[in-house]
Amino acid sequence: MTNFACRPKFGRLFFMDNNVFNPEHQQKHISNKIVSGLERISEVFKILLWEKAKLVGLSPIQIQILIFVANHKQELCNVSHLAKEFNVTKPTISDAIKTLDKKQLILKDYSSSDSRSYSIHLSQLGKQLASKIYDFATPLKHQVDKFNQSELEAMFKTLSELIYKLNQKGILTVQRTCFGCKFYQKNDTSDYCNLLEKELLNKDLRLDCPEYIERM
Repeated sequence: MTNFACRPKFGRLFFMDNNVFNPEHQQKHISNKIVSGLERISEVFKILLWEKAKLVGLSPIQIQILIFVANHKQELCNVSHLAKEFNVTKPTISDAIKTLDKKQLILKDYSSSDSRSYSIHLSQLGKQLASKIYDFATPLKHQVDKFNQSELEAMFKTLSELIYKLNQKGILTVQRTCFGCKFYQKNDTSDYCNLLEKELLNKDLRLDCPEYIERM
């Protein structure tokens, strides 16, 4: 008996038709096109990160760790949190930190209560290198800058909400957007921050807020 589910149709298989990467299926829902577009943009980050990694002799995750540590408070710069931040295993982070330590790019601050636990911060050499790798995403930013202000604000709010929703579904393990913060309040027609005591315009919303406290 012929298995119609697997019969080729114009070089494809029937069971593969209904997916977001099928150009014909993309035409049925704009959300399919958006997901496909986000996948392409994620490839841009991989390419730019790899290009910078080859220039400075580090791996992409090592570059990401240096940039994160340079821009965040020390309590977030430990193996457990970094593993959650980048959605990788603790051994992967430990191996990356070991290499950064050998290259004298980071320093370890051991816990007084647990000698196995430590946080990291950048050495002077690490700070110098970090200043040279921040710009890996500049080619992408140059293209984003070409949108007008209203387009940028609408795009930013949508991205913020998407990140929060992905976190709520357990797909993104870490997020520090306004929408998940204890200080955030949604009013009928506006967003409000109880810490700053002010209404938040789209441009005021944050993706990575240093005052973020998770709403319980």
